[in-house]
Amino acid sequence: QVQLVESGGGLVQPAGSLRLSCAASGSIFSRYVMGWYRQVPGKQRESVADITSSGSTNYADSVKGRFTISRDNAKSTVYLQMNSLKPEDTGVYYCYAGLPRGPGILFDAWGQGTLVTVSS
Repeated sequence: QVQLVESGGGLVQPAGSLRLSCAASGSIFSRYVMGWYRQVPGKQRESVADITSSGSTNYADSVKGRFTISRDNAKSTVYLQMNSLKPEDTGVYYCYAGLPRGPGILFDAWGQGTLVTVSS
């Protein structure tokens, strides 16, 4: 099973930028769909972005044009570049690794979460 370790969260002012990283180990990284969810207190966990093994990407409407997901298979790492951050982007961001199953994803592992706080 794959293990995931996230890094890069923190406090940033509105309109600022952060880059989250998620390093994987223990399995064949390149075969996985990788993605990010975020959890805001009192709200349902939200899918933010994902990237397939071939590099195809999907984004939540709320982050399109501001966030970019990418992966480096040689480093077994997925990144989430977050620009033009807004206070509503505040939350705990979780990285996941999964395998495609029909129209969905079979989740194999989750990271521990990293807190992003957007505030002045």
